[in-house]
Amino acid sequence: MKRDNYTFLTEAPVPKVIGRLSIPTIISMLVTTIYNMADTFFVGHIDTQSTAAVGIVFSVMFIIHSIAFFFGHGSGNYISRALGAHRHDDANQMTTTAFVYAIAFGIMITIAGLAFIEPLAIALGATPTVLPPTLDYMSIVLLGAPFMTGQLTLNGQLRFQGYAGKAMLGVIVGAVMNIGLDPILIFTLGMGVKGAAWATVIGQVSSFVLLFALTQRGHNIRINIKHFNPGWHYIREIAAGGTPSLMRQSLGSIATIMLNVAAAAFGDAAIAAMGIVNRIAMFIMSTVIGLGQGYQPLCGFCYGAKLYNRVKEGFWFCVKVGTIFLLACTIVGCLFSSSIIALFRNDPQVISIGVDALRWQLATMPLGALSMFSNMMMQTSGMTLRANVLAASRRGIFFIPLIIILPHYFGITGVEACQAAADLCTFMLTIPILHYTLRHLR
Repeated sequence: MKRDNYTFLTEAPVPKVIGRLSIPTIISMLVTTIYNMADTFFVGHIDTQSTAAVGIVFSVMFIIHSIAFFFGHGSGNYISRALGAHRHDDANQMTTTAFVYAIAFGIMITIAGLAFIEPLAIALGATPTVLPPTLDYMSIVLLGAPFMTGQLTLNGQLRFQGYAGKAMLGVIVGAVMNIGLDPILIFTLGMGVKGAAWATVIGQVSSFVLLFALTQRGHNIRINIKHFNPGWHYIREIAAGGTPSLMRQSLGSIATIMLNVAAAAFGDAAIAAMGIVNRIAMFIMSTVIGLGQGYQPLCGFCYGAKLYNRVKEGFWFCVKVGTIFLLACTIVGCLFSSSIIALFRNDPQVISIGVDALRWQLATMPLGALSMFSNMMMQTSGMTLRANVLAASRRGIFFIPLIIILPHYFGITGVEACQAAADLCTFMLTIPILHYTLRHLR
């Protein structure tokens, strides 16, 4: 694939490579998180029930994202290693094959979700008062599932090829559309929570159209139906590289559902507060994820080229930068937690619960850099089992049992502290797995 791109990823100074690739991905992640938060922010000015509804439907969007990341990251990890090893034909076939599968699964999600929408909303934790706005919001968001899976898959494939700027541009256009349409549709046109949902869908469609157009020009691999290959080899490679992302996202969705159900026992304000805190935490972590996504193309190309010391150098660089950033966010977040929660919903009960939950979550957040980058390195390097274990730990292996146990003994404090406890356990699990992996990379 373009020699200059290969040379840059495998020979240029590691901080320079990660810096150049991570800045667009960090911007993409921040913008994506902002427009995910935009609905919560604007809907928060309607009422507490609508705010809670957005938090509940967020778990459905997690499921859609998990499918998209399965295909986008699964194919992207393989594409970067294939390009690093100069297997260009394999990379071409993988790109189109994964894209076609992503669109097909998005259509299936839309059909199944609309067919069972009311029991789905109730299962996700919607109370009788929260159910009507939840149905309004979810029925529209589900229509955008194929565009969501398609655009996130294209985004991942471009990023793993080293074209982070194109991936960023597609995300920004959709985000600007969403944020700009939110106040117009919600308040000016009086559509309420439905307006927020339509703004989200229109933003997703815009991103999809632009990203598809960008893949059809320039030096990157182009989507071409002639390259579609449903053979077992590509399905297996997508599964190997995408399962950690699917695990991470789908367990995140299950964890969000269980969190909403646990919070529902303490009222609508608790559901709204925990939904707000989840969005804030995601906003902070999006920067660290963006840094890691800037590292992944370097990791994939260098692993394919057998430059293992360069893989490790990039890993430790990201761990240092990510940990320092999260420590700074923890200090600022704890000092201004009340004002931050009030930005989304100026309700005394929501603020009271949200402040405690945010401080708990911030307490262990700096530990997340090591765990996250370890997971990304193993996933991109094709270490599927280890990557899956780490991907399942934070929001699955540890969080799910804890969200059942802690609220039983500690009430609302157990709900608020659950993620912090899960993060600590994940960090302790990461250390021995990482030690073994680094020894293997010698």
